[in-house]
Amino acid sequence: MTQELEYAMDMDDELEDEYYEDAQKDRYMTFEIGGQDYGLDIMHVTEIVGLNDIAVVPDVPHFVKGMINLRGNVIPVVDVRLRFGLPESKYDDRTCVVVVTLETSTIGMIVDRVNEVRVIPEENISPPPQGGIAAEDGTFIIGLGREGEHVTVLLDLVRLLNIEAE
Repeated sequence: MTQELEYAMDMDDELEDEYYEDAQKDRYMTFEIGGQDYGLDIMHVTEIVGLNDIAVVPDVPHFVKGMINLRGNVIPVVDVRLRFGLPESKYDDRTCVVVVTLETSTIGMIVDRVNEVRVIPEENISPPPQGGIAAEDGTFIIGLGREGEHVTVLLDLVRLLNIEAE
């Protein structure tokens, strides 16, 4: 009887996970850098926080601004503007940190402003252009999401945050 109950509970967990993934399908958290909209798969976004004191860390790539203490967890913070090779910009009251999780790593991404969560169906996503914003190992872009006349650049978070490649 206990094995049957454990099996049923495991099946419920799997169904909940599948439902959650389906509910998040085609959803992208969008933000702005230099007037352009970018999007990340919502499954990676943990939270959005204001810009706090950043502790500078020596001997890191130029786009790693340092570390922040987020409720007792110290996480690295990357300035996405600098990662793209854009000039540094003064932070303002709209500048915030998008906290993302990749496997077991949590990283903060400084963005000019957070917009909204958008649903962009797969059929509205075009492949990335040749060239463009690129890393040494390929492109940061996984596609271009079209919503009428509006285009959101969809980012490959793994390549964008591949700090070891620098």
